Amino acid sequence: MYKNFFQIIRAGINTTFQDQGRKNLNHIGIPFSGAMDNRNYLIANKLVGNDLNSPVLEFAYQGPLLKYSGKRINIAITGDVNFTIKNNNTLINGNCYQTYLLEHGDELDIISTNKSVYGYLSISGKFDLKYQWLSCSVNTKANIGANEGKKLEINQKINLLNINQILNNKTLNYLNTKIENIRVIKGTNFDYFSEAGKKTFFENEFIISKLTDRMGMRLEGSKIENLVDTNIKSEGLIKGVIQVPADGNPIIMLSDHGTIGGYPKIGVVISADYDKLVQLTPGSKIKFKEVELSSAETLFKLYELETQNLISQI
Repeated sequence: MYKNFFQIIRAGINTTFQDQGRKNLNHIGIPFSGAMDNRNYLIANKLVGNDLNSPVLEFAYQGPLLKYSGKRINIAITGDVNFTIKNNNTLINGNCYQTYLLEHGDELDIISTNKSVYGYLSISGKFDLKYQWLSCSVNTKANIGANEGKKLEINQKINLLNINQILNNKTLNYLNTKIENIRVIKGTNFDYFSEAGKKTFFENEFIISKLTDRMGMRLEGSKIENLVDTNIKSEGLIKGVIQVPADGNPIIMLSDHGTIGGYPKIGVVISADYDKLVQLTPGSKIKFKEVELSSAETLFKLYELETQNLISQI
């Protein structure tokens, strides 16, 4: 019998379990998935003393309202998030990147993200989840992962295991920064596009449309001219690749992307910029900036070093 659990009073808009995703399954049509903002995911786990690949709750825009039952636990929320903790008649306005104690009967209200998309909730213990291909990451398009591949729902119960009784208070001084210039390397079909089309891609602003989710980010702006063919034989896709369909508006493939696609690929977002890209809300303006592969590799090494430095400060 479970003694530690969350009762979901409000599920939020898109609340799912995520870890670091699945590897080496593209050949059978299974995408990587995993946490959209990897740095905030890792920091969340480190704050509560978990293994860095432990599952967390990822939420978008509006998060869940949870009532806790059980032994005392620590929780942490990362991102740019408004949340409160209700303890009897006391209401605490929470701060991100800081641990908080939850006791039996407390309510955690993750009200909203603040001018961003994704936030993360970690606990000093483990969610009781079923793994699929060595990961619990939920892909709602394919119904893959924990919770039968579905978002959380109202009145659902989340059972907890292995509560960590070492409840140290931890804080990280970290500020999420915005990004407007998204750095990319050339895609495999870069030469399909006219000189005017390439100029449009690199010099014009694009607006993130409302047709954006964990699978992909659709952009709106000046049409990118294709001189060769707006359709190709389906080829493998990776996270961050930028396809351009016949309407000339780019689509950036995100964590739950399909593993093959038949639109020409003009570029690929570098890994160092991915976390900040996915946090941009619909209506945000972005521009693309070309970098060489060697620069992208260096920038990723710097990103990883900065992430490890942040984790070591906790």
